[in-house]
Amino acid sequence: MARMLNPTRVSQGLLAWIEERIPVQAWIAASLHVTIPRSAHTFYLGGITLFCFVVQGTTGILLALYYQPTPETAYDSILVIMNQLNFGWLIRSVHAWSANLMIIFCILHLLRIVLQGAYKKPREITWLVGMGLLFLTLGFGFTGYLLPWDQRAFWATTVGTEIAGAVPFIGDFVRQFLRGGADVSAATLTRFFGVHVLVLPVALAGLLVLHLLLIHQQGLADPEGDENE
Repeated sequence: MARMLNPTRVSQGLLAWIEERIPVQAWIAASLHVTIPRSAHTFYLGGITLFCFVVQGTTGILLALYYQPTPETAYDSILVIMNQLNFGWLIRSVHAWSANLMIIFCILHLLRIVLQGAYKKPREITWLVGMGLLFLTLGFGFTGYLLPWDQRAFWATTVGTEIAGAVPFIGDFVRQFLRGGADVSAATLTRFFGVHVLVLPVALAGLLVLHLLLIHQQGLADPEGDENE
């Protein structure tokens, strides 16, 4: 009679084989067993911002399945999401709320860094990467605002691109580059949609990984000089 395989032994052997080649448990232990300052409650702002980004990515993927980025269908597709899809109104509302919260907590996180001096040596590069994340977050808000393609979105984008056009020397180029032409049009909508769902997520995810790696490498700043515990 053939011997029956023991699922427990098979799984343990597989995990041991993986661990021998990829030290996953060592990575997890190094990430979890970290000493932190007593004032660590102020570090929640960055974690909340990261959570909002995860929510944005999840709800954004669901919305992109039904959104149609053309002037003729964009607004109608929003109506379909809000009125016909099951829980579509909830998904879009959560996406909008988490977008606002992400910007708010990102700015609060920035203020915390400034007030506690966590940008000083040796964390200057971490600070610069964080500033890049802030600008990308604001870019998400600006490009996403046009996508409903209603009157408010159209004129807000018109004003926003006009402000960019007021930059000395390169203003005209920047305005035309953002709009994809002389005026806000179908080219602007498709350009903003592409940047919103492709360029910005990849750029932000890359900088975010670098930001977290730098924080893990350098440790958490202790602004109060307390002993770690």
